[in-house]
Amino acid sequence: MILGAALFFGALGLLLYNEAQAVRAEQMSAEVMHELVGQISETDTENTENQPLEMKEVTIDGYNYIGYLMVPELELELPIMADWDYKRLKIAPCRYQGTVNGENLVLMAHNYERHFGKLSELTEGSQVVFTDMDGVSTLYEVTVKDILVPTAVDEVTDSDFDLVLFTCTYGGKSRITIYCDEK
Repeated sequence: MILGAALFFGALGLLLYNEAQAVRAEQMSAEVMHELVGQISETDTENTENQPLEMKEVTIDGYNYIGYLMVPELELELPIMADWDYKRLKIAPCRYQGTVNGENLVLMAHNYERHFGKLSELTEGSQVVFTDMDGVSTLYEVTVKDILVPTAVDEVTDSDFDLVLFTCTYGGKSRITIYCDEK
């Protein structure tokens, strides 16, 4: 009986901790978005093939950002950090690798509800827009949705898709992976 109660309260504590982290991440992302949008170049243009492979970065609160991601269907607008580590993932989605113009951009985030927690709701044809710090917006369309094991790194990093989004499933045993092509 005591063991059961301890397990229950331990699980409840973990649930509350994770929810608090998600709320904190949502608040931090919203604060960064406001400042990030203010630093984007005034010209909002469509992507062209003449853009450099290097992506412009801006620093906000000590972290570098490369732009922001919009997923209209999920009502998401999120800043994207230039590099990833577990500390950064608690703030905002991060670039795992690649660039827009290298046509190999891979973005990752926690499965917080207001980060990538609803990726599984996207369907083929859903639209995703990435806007870089030069104000260049690139429109993508979801082509494939897949669930991968955590060790399937090559399937994420060496795909022929222009944009890949991924996050853990609840419990972390798999990765929801969304493959997109530039439209």
